[in-house]
Amino acid sequence: MSAFVRRIPEGDTRERLVCAVCGHVAYDNPKVVVGSVIGHDGKVLLCRRAIPPRIGFWTLPAGFLELGETIEEGARREALEEACANIVLDGILAVYSISRIGQVQVIFRARFAGDALFAAGAETAEVSLFAWHEIPWDAIAFPSVRWALEVWHANKEGALGAPAANPPEDLRGMRQLPAEGPVRP
Repeated sequence: MSAFVRRIPEGDTRERLVCAVCGHVAYDNPKVVVGSVIGHDGKVLLCRRAIPPRIGFWTLPAGFLELGETIEEGARREALEEACANIVLDGILAVYSISRIGQVQVIFRARFAGDALFAAGAETAEVSLFAWHEIPWDAIAFPSVRWALEVWHANKEGALGAPAANPPEDLRGMRQLPAEGPVRP
């Protein structure tokens, strides 16, 4: 990367890394995260993280979209990898902009494909179904997980309308959760 310099390429308006030799522009764009809120009998499936960031906190089965897969394929893959769960997607529940870390998150509403079978995957310490009042709110990994759970709770069944977006108090996804960890069992 020593041949790259920061400058505004011709016809552009932002400073970018440009190869001083050939002029190739190295764009640094947001990453797409896909995941799902998996509901079953009024409960929701959550995964306790076994990897950074936020080890020990609870999250949805979600992760980065891979090249060559659709957002739907990515969400189903993440559920299988993190919760060993085969799922059916009902539709897009929410789309969140998390500008502070350069992410766009597409969250689906989902259900199990057949029996409610699940187990901890390689990146997950524990996986469990929670009734609404049992969700460990003080140990939720990311603000967008809380947002998605709240939207799911309001839209558990029936037709999905337009996907939800960031709440008005955090339109750019700039607020972080406290750094301290949850109480470990």
